[in-house]
Amino acid sequence: MLVPRASTARDLRIGVFGLFHPKRLIVSSLPTQTIICNAGIHQVVLSDGSRASLSSEGNKVRVQINDESLVTSELLVTDRMGRGTEFLLSVPGRISRRFGGKLTVTGQTGELVAMVEMDLETAVASAVSAESVPGAPLEALKAQAVATRSYYLASQSRHGQIDFCDTTHCQFLREAPPPHSPAAQATAATHDLVLLYDGATLPALFTGSCGGRTRTLAEIGLTPARYPYFSVPCNYCQRHAPRWSAQLEIKDAAQLASHSEGDRLRLGRILGWNAVPGNNYQLQREGDVVVVEGSGKGHGVGLCQLGAAWMARQGYGFQEILAYYYPNTVAGTPSN
Repeated sequence: MLVPRASTARDLRIGVFGLFHPKRLIVSSLPTQTIICNAGIHQVVLSDGSRASLSSEGNKVRVQINDESLVTSELLVTDRMGRGTEFLLSVPGRISRRFGGKLTVTGQTGELVAMVEMDLETAVASAVSAESVPGAPLEALKAQAVATRSYYLASQSRHGQIDFCDTTHCQFLREAPPPHSPAAQATAATHDLVLLYDGATLPALFTGSCGGRTRTLAEIGLTPARYPYFSVPCNYCQRHAPRWSAQLEIKDAAQLASHSEGDRLRLGRILGWNAVPGNNYQLQREGDVVVVEGSGKGHGVGLCQLGAAWMARQGYGFQEILAYYYPNTVAGTPSN
């Protein structure tokens, strides 16, 4: 689904499938559709489900289409007019997704780097669909859409030539949802709206489950920002936040003593992301190990997705949800 451009929209450059470090990719046209593969001075047409196989050759890309093979420094996939289009991108044997936008593939140290340049509203709908609590009411999805759009518009580029990635490092993003899906409806219903603090768009943070109250940036060891992220109680998570426990070696548990989000993420890269899934926990030494008991998931800052879904079920509108989790902000349109 390609979402029509909003008046405040901009195109986002989103890196996809980077976690797979792909050496091969396959790009395919959709049935009854034609896409153009631009490789330097060469143009190759793919239509009706035909595909191109891409492989890494150092810092270049080899493009194989039927019996034709060529090497290029960059492959660009568009429609016939050079605009964004819909296509299927796959890491063979691992993952396949349908995207909308312009696809650029380059080679980098033996891997393929894929970037989709897509419209802001397409990215918002895709992230809302991927990030939100299953079965979340529409008003909670609207709150998520405003937070997501705010984050995209107000954040600086986080990956050099690529603005954002498709993982939770930036915002989890899968393929765009169908036009009549709740995520797409929430995106359309909040067209242009962002979170404003002192008149400027807020790069809004959000979390899966705060564990009972949201956190300030200072509490999780992050540098204070222009918006202070007030700590607010979350009635739903106080009673229903997911609970978890883990046993860690003493040297690993030492990294968690300060509740630093950076330390928790560094430990997650070593032990796995589910070892310590959230920043609301207590440590208790038991012999040669440390027992970590916690509740909630994520860093705990900003909108709590479980709490927002509960508020929506109680009849609160999306603006009330946003005002609760982001005190002293308003939902409005940016001035530029």
